[in-house]
Amino acid sequence: MDIRQLRYFIAIVEERKISAAAKRLHISQPPLSQLLKAMEEELGSTLVERSGKFLEVTEAGKALYKYALQMDQLMEEAKLEVKEVGNGVNGRLNLGINTFSDVELPDLLNRFRKQYPKVTYKIQQNESAHLCELVRDRVIELAIIRLPLELSHFSVMHLYTEPFYFITSQNQRQFDHEVSLADIQNHPLLLPSTPGLGVHYLILESFSRLHLRPNIIGECSDIMLLMDLISSDFGASIVPETLLKRYKGYSIHVHKISSVTEISSPVGFIWLENHCLSKAAQNFVDLFKKEVMYAQRHVLHDIY
Repeated sequence: MDIRQLRYFIAIVEERKISAAAKRLHISQPPLSQLLKAMEEELGSTLVERSGKFLEVTEAGKALYKYALQMDQLMEEAKLEVKEVGNGVNGRLNLGINTFSDVELPDLLNRFRKQYPKVTYKIQQNESAHLCELVRDRVIELAIIRLPLELSHFSVMHLYTEPFYFITSQNQRQFDHEVSLADIQNHPLLLPSTPGLGVHYLILESFSRLHLRPNIIGECSDIMLLMDLISSDFGASIVPETLLKRYKGYSIHVHKISSVTEISSPVGFIWLENHCLSKAAQNFVDLFKKEVMYAQRHVLHDIY
């Protein structure tokens, strides 16, 4: 038996007349009678019996009717769920994020969840190079990473270029201007080295590119401890903007490092090139694009 036969049987039981069931189903009466007979032969049981003008359902027929209703409902639910997954209303969003990626991400995910409340999530945090591998292996579909990296097999959407800041305790002299790496190379620097943050090498490379020799006294992988040490005047540090936004309330002086050509960290949104994204992932990309365009329009508005 198939779902079509079960639906025809449901109509026969509920209408109690072959002619009425045929009219409901928009088919002629003889094929419906033949279908009923074929079902009874296949099951080896009488499903309905004639009683006057109406059909009475046998015990075997009642059992089949119960399961027919369940299967019909499951079929409708399956069709609905497939359509919802296809439209991104349902499904799963597999997302990778670099440590201290966009601090606006929770707000964006909340807006996405309001639009698509049935979508479930798998969010992984890791360093950028490993996230690229996970996307390449299709473990996750999307990732927010720090650049530069080799991305020849990926589609890339640039989100923003993150500035860096020089931070000291409030006991230190405060600059009255933005600073350059040359201005701060002699300060005792304690650099962040959190796995996945991806800025330790970037800072060292920036000094090297400018032929500067910074006074590095150490590194610290625990960001809260790093901020505690800086505020206690143990040393100074260089940190990305997202770190300052996440760790507020410390007693420190903050100075923006002046030129993005000296040190900056581009942040990008990647997915596998020539890969058909799930609808949930595509909807998230579309929402991200709208946010980037909105932010760019406001930057231009502020400038002009």
